Amino acid sequence: MQKIYLSVIIPFFNEETNLAKLHEQLSEVLKKIGKKCEIIYVDDGSSDNSVGNLLSAFKKIKLTKFISIKLILLRRNFGQTSAISAGIDSARGEIVAFLDADLQNDPADLQLMLEKLDEGFDAVVGWRRNRQDVGMRVFLSIAANFLIRVFFHTPFHDLGCSLKVIKKDFLKDTRIYGESHRLISILLFWKGVKIAEIGVNHRRRIGGKSKYGYSRIFKLILDLITAKFLSSYGTKPAYVFGTFGILSLIVSFLLMLVVLYHKIFLAVYVHNNPLFIIAGFLIALGIQFILMGLLAELIVRTYFESQKKPIYEIKDIKVY
Repeated sequence: MQKIYLSVIIPFFNEETNLAKLHEQLSEVLKKIGKKCEIIYVDDGSSDNSVGNLLSAFKKIKLTKFISIKLILLRRNFGQTSAISAGIDSARGEIVAFLDADLQNDPADLQLMLEKLDEGFDAVVGWRRNRQDVGMRVFLSIAANFLIRVFFHTPFHDLGCSLKVIKKDFLKDTRIYGESHRLISILLFWKGVKIAEIGVNHRRRIGGKSKYGYSRIFKLILDLITAKFLSSYGTKPAYVFGTFGILSLIVSFLLMLVVLYHKIFLAVYVHNNPLFIIAGFLIALGIQFILMGLLAELIVRTYFESQKKPIYEIKDIKVY
């Protein structure tokens, strides 16, 4: 069986006005690539006629023998991250591409990204330099991306761009939860994957309604904090909890010295000194943090050892 070169994953939810046109545009792009490709549509529990319109487009648009189509129907609306995960698990291509179904991503950019991938990169992600969304959404997105670059030391300018091309091997052990499909670029970057970011065309939405609200920015930041913790301290959680615990105990000890000074030299009784209560609270808090760190260490070690899962990833092995 001939190997599949490219798998294009397109999750959709209530996009009945856009899917037929998207399928037509994408088909023309894949025909020009000239290699065996597959298109994976993932219906995330649409309640409109999205699936019907898509099936009609399948019949109208003739594809070459090098292009195959797969339609995955989820039982209900699980969210875009779950739909993308379903597509990744089903993909058979050596390279996996992601594309939104709202026609704002231009399928023609896939060719440019594949060419960039051939330069020696493991993944190529899009950067919507000239966004066609409303002003406030663009401003908040730019601000969020700037803060993420500064605080988390990442090189990406547009985490919200769904257009990505990634070698499948690097997605095998990358699990995404919540709303963290936007963090695939960062998760791969933290794993040491060589990633390029290029400018892509962004088009105004002409049909359907946007599924993204302003709340997704806060969800993205929370997912990012979780991902950073798992990436940096997933195998050593005691360092995080233990650090907070020790700091809490140190501060409580200093407060106790102040309380003792007040008692001996200023004749302030302990029950009249609020610092004593704060110090006691910090002692209890510090002990809890340290115990949480020890419990987290036991859980992590049980997780890795029970699955015989290594705590490292090998890039390559060369024998001379």
